[in-house]
Amino acid sequence: MPLLTFLYRRASGLSRPARNLSTAQIFGNSGSAEFIAAAGSVNSIPNLHGLPEVIVTGRANCGKSSLFNAVLGRRDLLHTSKKAGRTRELNFFRVGPAPGKLILVDAPGYGARGKAEWGVLFDKYLETRAQYVATDHLSMRHRLTCNSQFRFYRLRRVYILFNAKHPLNAYDTQMLEHLSTKLIDSRGKQPFTLQAVITKADCIPSDKVSQTISQLRKEIFSAAPLCLPPIVTSTTMSPPFGIEDIRKNIADACGL
Repeated sequence: MPLLTFLYRRASGLSRPARNLSTAQIFGNSGSAEFIAAAGSVNSIPNLHGLPEVIVTGRANCGKSSLFNAVLGRRDLLHTSKKAGRTRELNFFRVGPAPGKLILVDAPGYGARGKAEWGVLFDKYLETRAQYVATDHLSMRHRLTCNSQFRFYRLRRVYILFNAKHPLNAYDTQMLEHLSTKLIDSRGKQPFTLQAVITKADCIPSDKVSQTISQLRKEIFSAAPLCLPPIVTSTTMSPPFGIEDIRKNIADACGL
């Protein structure tokens, strides 16, 4: 089955909730997306003024910088590199004109070329940003996106990326299983959701598209049953595929 036929058939069957803002209102002004700060510890995370947050992770060279540059409509806002380990801190980006609509966090890659301290930093971020926070200081617009009338979770969704050229390895499975342990808190609530993304779909041989993506879906679900079904993407196809799906997914996660 041709790649585009398979991908569009899968995408057309997905239902999505209604939202208040269009993706054009959130992502349309690409020049407004802005790097805010890099944090090497949770204590150095800047004041994000209560904006909803999403964080992106993946094995080294899974294509996350290229994908989210495309999502933000920029060429080089997130640094891309063929050398693994370019991202070594949590990088915070404001999306939308000031004061912003949401925060995108780019995390260091995991895997054989990752470092233990990067994993500690990632975990500390999840622990602190998935906690309830008072919303007294927030505008009414942001209060409307809260999980309850007075409290909300800063972190809304974790995006974990997988390169379509490679099957899941032990690092991928371990990360999915690890994230799964954090999806239900001690209160019995889900502090954030987990979304899988398959990148570089154009690299799959045309006669193996259905088989490859189906196998990846099966492996992801086996390791993390609560993970949302993967979104299939490619930034090198013309036009790029799956970018608008990612934008809509982020908007939904943030309640925009």
